[in-house]
Amino acid sequence: MGRTADVFDAGPGRVLRRYKLDGYDASYEAKVMRHVFEHGYPVPQVFAADGPDLVMERVTGPTMLKVLLHQPWRAHQLGGVLADMLQQLHLIEAPSWMPDSLGPGDAVLHLDLHLSNVIMTEHGPVVIDWRNARRGAPMADVANTWLVLATAGRFGQAWWAAVVRSSLLTSFLRHFSVDELLAHLPEVAERRSTDRGVQEKDRLAADRLLQRLGFQ
Repeated sequence: MGRTADVFDAGPGRVLRRYKLDGYDASYEAKVMRHVFEHGYPVPQVFAADGPDLVMERVTGPTMLKVLLHQPWRAHQLGGVLADMLQQLHLIEAPSWMPDSLGPGDAVLHLDLHLSNVIMTEHGPVVIDWRNARRGAPMADVANTWLVLATAGRFGQAWWAAVVRSSLLTSFLRHFSVDELLAHLPEVAERRSTDRGVQEKDRLAADRLLQRLGFQ
């Protein structure tokens, strides 16, 4: 069971994801998932959406976070996988019905693509939780992922966590322009601060990071 949704068995090959957010309608998320699925992006197939309920394909495997916690020596590799998942996604043009967000651009943005939202299946990584998806500038999406990787979660004991996080971030950043990422960071942090699914400790960690970088 997660912070924003509970997941139930919905029959052979299917699960029901029921959101706990007041007033949430999963139909938009379903529409986004169908769009990227049609373009060959690795997401669960969607079967139905009704109010807070989303019925979709069962995807089997650990999250990327669990893989990292059990195999921390893979941090460098997993950082590269996350970067590749973003680059693949940003090749998909956003349809006209997707609202604009975070800078000019026509790419589909996930805006919550991090270790807990990638399932490592035997056929490859699969991306879940598309409720934040919008149209916009690809580097805004990259900045959002970097902010989550840099501030959220623990990767083991304190001394080891710092090494793992550093390896993950270094590998991830090799694929992008740091200057472009930093240009989008303040607006990404502001948007993330209003996300009901973000924990208070992660908001505070993001604020401290922006202060160290001279944005506050």
